[in-house]
Amino acid sequence: MAGLIRQADVEEVKARTNIADIVGERVALKPAGVGSLKGLCPFHDERSPSFHVRPQLGYYHCFGCGESGDAYTFLRKMDHMSFAEAVERLAARIGFTLHYEEGGGPSPASSGRSRLYEANAAAAAYFQGQLTSPEAEAGRRFLGERGFDAAAAAHFGVGYAPRGWEGLTKALGAQGFTREELTSAGLVSQGQRGVYDRFRGRVVWPIRDVTGQTIGFGARRLYDDDNGPKYLNTPETPIYRKAQVLYGLDLAKRDVSREDRVVVVEGYTDVMACHLAGVTTAIATCGTAFGTDHISVLRRVMGDDSASGEVIFTFDPDAAGQKAALRAFAEEKRFSAQTYVAVAPDGLDPCDLRLAKGDGAVRALLSGKQPMFEFVIDQRIAKFDLSSVEGRVGALRAAAPIVAEIRDPSLRPGYTRVLARRLGMDLSEVRPAVERAARGEGRGSSRSEPPRRVGGASGGAEGNTAPPAVRLRTLPNHPDVALERDAIMALLQYGHSVPEELRARALGIAMRHPALDAIREVLRDADPARPGWAPTAVDAVREPYRALAADLLAQPFPAMDERGAHASAVSLARRLVLREFDRQKAELLGAVQRVPADSPEGRTLRVRLRDVDAERHAWAVEE
Repeated sequence: MAGLIRQADVEEVKARTNIADIVGERVALKPAGVGSLKGLCPFHDERSPSFHVRPQLGYYHCFGCGESGDAYTFLRKMDHMSFAEAVERLAARIGFTLHYEEGGGPSPASSGRSRLYEANAAAAAYFQGQLTSPEAEAGRRFLGERGFDAAAAAHFGVGYAPRGWEGLTKALGAQGFTREELTSAGLVSQGQRGVYDRFRGRVVWPIRDVTGQTIGFGARRLYDDDNGPKYLNTPETPIYRKAQVLYGLDLAKRDVSREDRVVVVEGYTDVMACHLAGVTTAIATCGTAFGTDHISVLRRVMGDDSASGEVIFTFDPDAAGQKAALRAFAEEKRFSAQTYVAVAPDGLDPCDLRLAKGDGAVRALLSGKQPMFEFVIDQRIAKFDLSSVEGRVGALRAAAPIVAEIRDPSLRPGYTRVLARRLGMDLSEVRPAVERAARGEGRGSSRSEPPRRVGGASGGAEGNTAPPAVRLRTLPNHPDVALERDAIMALLQYGHSVPEELRARALGIAMRHPALDAIREVLRDADPARPGWAPTAVDAVREPYRALAADLLAQPFPAMDERGAHASAVSLARRLVLREFDRQKAELLGAVQRVPADSPEGRTLRVRLRDVDAERHAWAVEE
C-alpha cells in the first residue's frame, strides 16, 4: 500500500544532505564569499555565474532567472521527478531508511521515473555479465582488437547483448520489471508478436548522466547478418534525451572542472582510448551532432565564465570531419573558453591512433591542436584559387566575417594578420574588410538580445495588474534602505547567531521600505533554531516580495570569515535598534519644544527622553 513519507524523515534526509554535493554533480561551483558558492545557472543560459548555493542553509538561488529552492526542489526541476521521488533518491544516497504513514510504501504513480533508472541499472549489470559468456567471444574479440582488455571494459561498464530475442526481457522480468516499464525505458521494442530485446548480438556501452546514473545504451553491430545500423542507441525516453547527454562526462567531469579543459571526440571507443591514454577529460555525443544543449551542459561542468578554459574538438580530416568542425564553429561562439581543433596528421581517430602509435601519440595529438578560428579560416578559403586576384578577393569576403565574430578584441587584430598571411594580401587591404564585416554583424545580428520589459502586463495579457516582483537590484540607493537591506540579509543568513533578545527587538521594529518590512514580519515569527528555517521563511513571504527575500538569502555575505559574519549580523541588528531609539529621541525632542517646559506634559516628555537616552546607551555600550 502506498503511503506518505513521514515528515520527520523528510526533514532528516534534507538535514543530512549537503546541497553543494547535489548541485556540484551538475554545476562547477566556486567560492563566492563566506558560506557561499557560485556557478553557471542550470536553469537558463548565461555568460557569467549568477547561481549561488548556500550549503549551511541548504539553499540555492539564481540572481538571473530567480530560480531557488532546496535539494528536493533542485532534483525535481532538473530530473522532472515528484517530491516523493526526490526524497527517496536522497535517502538512498545517504543510506537512510524511510518510513511511510500507516505502514505504506512508495506510491507507484510517484516512482515511475525511479523504475526507469532501476531498469537501466539492471540492464547494465545484465549486459556486463553477459560479456564473459561463451557467446560473447565476438564482442571480446572486437574490444581486444581495439586495445581494450577486461579491465578497460569493466571500467567503462561495457557489456554484450546476446543474439536471442528475449534474453534481457526474461532476465529483467524475473527481477519484477514489467514489459511496460522495459518499453518505457527503451530496452525492448514492440513487434507484431509482442515485445523483443532492442539490443541483440552487439557490444553495449552504458550511457550515464552526469551524476553517474545509467539512462540508456549505445550498441555496436558485430555480425554480418545483422541488418540494423552500425550503431544503435536507446530511443528518446522520459530520462534519456540524446541532445543533452555526453558519453563519458560522468567519468570526466571532475578533471574537466579541475583542468578547465574538455576534449570532444566522435565515438565511444575514442573516449575509452583517450581516458586509458591519460586524457581523462574526453567525452563524446551519443548518436547526434554536437549542439547548443551539449554546450550548456559542458559550460556548467567547466564553470565556463572566462577565456582561460579550452575546448578541443577532434575530427576526421575528411569532408565529413570538416563539416563537423564548421558546425562546431557555429556553436563555438557560445563558449567563453578558447576552442581548438586537433587532427592527427595521418587521419587516425584517437582509438586507431592509440593502437598504431601508443598512448603517447594520443596525448601528443592534443599538443598539436590548432585554434578553431584558424581551422575554420583555412576551410573557408580552401575552395578559392589564391593565385588569382579574383580568388583572393572572394576568399577575403568569405573569411572576413569569421575574424569579425571573434569575441575577444585583443585577439581580433592577430587573426586579421593571420588571414592576411593566408591570403598573401597586405594587412591594409584585409583590416577594412574585417571592420566592415564587424559593423555589418552589429547592425543585423540575429543573436542580439531583445530589449527587456521594464514594466507593464506580463505575457501580453491585457488587464494583468499583478505588480512586478521586487528584486535586490531594484531597491533604491538610500542609506536607510541599505541598513535595512543588510540587516534583513544578516538576520536571514545568520539569525541563529544573533542573541534572542536582540533579534526579537530588531525584528519588532517596522522597516521603512515596504518590501523589507514584509520580509521582517515573516522573520519575526520564525524559529532560527529549527533546521531549514530560512528557506521556509522565504517561501512564506507574500508576493511580490518573495523574490527579494530569496535574493537576500543567497546574496554572498560581506565578511572575511564565519566569525566576522556572526559579528556583523549582531552589529547590524543592534544598528536597527539604535536607529529606532534615535527616531524616538527626535520625536520626543520635537514634542518637548512644542509644550511649556514646566507643564505636566513637558515634565513627562523630559522623563521619557531621559529614559530613551539611558536605554539607548545601554544597547550602545554592548557594541
